[in-house]
Parts: sequence; C-alpha cells; structure tokens
Amino acid sequence: MWNNYQLLSLCANLLFVMVALATIYAINLRYIKLPVFPLKEISVEGVDRLNPDNGKLRKVTFQEIEKIVRNDITGNFFTVNLSGVRQTLNELPWVRTAQIYRDWPDGLNVLLEEHKVLAYWGNSALVNTYGEIFRAAVNEELPLFVGPMEENSREMAQRYINFSEILKPLKQRINEINLSPRHAWCIRLGTGTVLELGRGQVETALARYASVYNQSVAQFYQEIQLDYMDLRYPNGFAVRIPEAMQQASAEKTAHKDEDVKSGRCN
Repeated sequence: MWNNYQLLSLCANLLFVMVALATIYAINLRYIKLPVFPLKEISVEGVDRLNPDNGKLRKVTFQEIEKIVRNDITGNFFTVNLSGVRQTLNELPWVRTAQIYRDWPDGLNVLLEEHKVLAYWGNSALVNTYGEIFRAAVNEELPLFVGPMEENSREMAQRYINFSEILKPLKQRINEINLSPRHAWCIRLGTGTVLELGRGQVETALARYASVYNQSVAQFYQEIQLDYMDLRYPNGFAVRIPEAMQQASAEKTAHKDEDVKSGRCN
C-alpha cells in the first residue's frame, strides 16, 4: 500500500476534503449561532381555504400569538424550531391548521386557518364547516348535532347543508339534527316542529315535504303550530298537533300511528 503512490494520493485528497468540510461546517455553525441572523419580524396571516378572500383572523387573539412568540420562538433565523412552533400553534382552540415558513433574511411567516363553527356537538364540543369536531368556548346561537359517535360529525354536517338547502324556499331553519344509533334521522325546526325522516331516502322525504308544504300543510294548519310530522310514509305524512288542541278536539281525533308519540327527536 505504501508503495502505491496513486492510492496514497487518493487517500490524502480524501482527508483534505474531509478536513475542509469539517472546517466549513464548524465555521458555519459558529456564525449561525452568533446574533448576526436574529429574527426581527414575524408576520401572522389568516387563511380561509373555502373563501380565500375572507382570511381575516376572528377568533385567535393577539394575546395568544404574543405568548407563543415570547415563549416558543427562540434561536435565530436558522436555529428556530419551526415544527415545535407549529405544534404549539395547532394547540390553540380556534386553530384548524398552522403553517410557518422562514422569510429570508430575518423573518417568519405564520399562516393560520381558523375553525369556522357550524354547530354544537352535544353539550361538549363544536363542529366546523368541514364536519370536524373541535373544542373551544363560544356563545352563539347555533344548530345542535346529536349523534351516536363523533365519527358521524362529517356526515351530519353534510346532511345539515343539504337539509337547509331543501328547506330554504320555505324559510324554515333547522335547530337540531338527531342521528340515532340505528342511523335514523330526525330534525327539529326553529318553529319547534319535529320532522321524523327515518332511514333510507331521507332527503327525498324532506324534499317531498317541502314541495307540498305551502299547498297542503300550511293551508290545513294555518293557525296551529304542529308539534310533529312523520315523513317516513311514501305517500303521505302523519301529523301531531299540540296537546291543548288535541284535548279541545278529542272527540274528532282518529287513531294515531303508534310511532307518533312525541314532539322531540328520539
């Protein structure tokens, strides 16, 4: 080996390259740690994927951002832990997603997408417009979703949108959607009327109700606020009127369908 001048030359060159790289690395590391690359500017911007023109932050507060900047953003432009800051931002109650980027030479760009609340999930959480469940403090008038499992929240959010669109011509608002463990649907309107949709073609049943409401239901019950309507029948509806009206007209009341017992979603 020692007589192989080509091999010795190759080894010497490799050693020289390794020493040079180690020296460059050490110099770079030293300068990166020096305060010559301090973070001077951190910009925070809201984004809305569903409505790009409406990205203003409304729920995330300046105090929350300031606390994270003060406690979690440390180091300089090169050494700041972006993944750690991102994780902290994602833990804020109203943050759905957080992204953070370096902005050469001395800044960071933070992009936050807030949850847009759609409904209450029981009495313990909220549902956003993506159908995702999150937990935050809110004091707003919102519809209520009641489902057997949190995994049902996406389907319930989509059904809420579809049901609301069907009822829009009637100017009827949904206050509650209930999905039973047997996957039967029931909604309560802002007027207090409960609509039993059952399983299967629930949107078809609701569309049939909407199509005949003004010509039949509203005409027959102009002065009576209905408690309950069972829409599960293919060719008609079962109706329950308020208890006071039942007592006043008890002699005229026919046998009721066994399922029509309550003015609440079961």
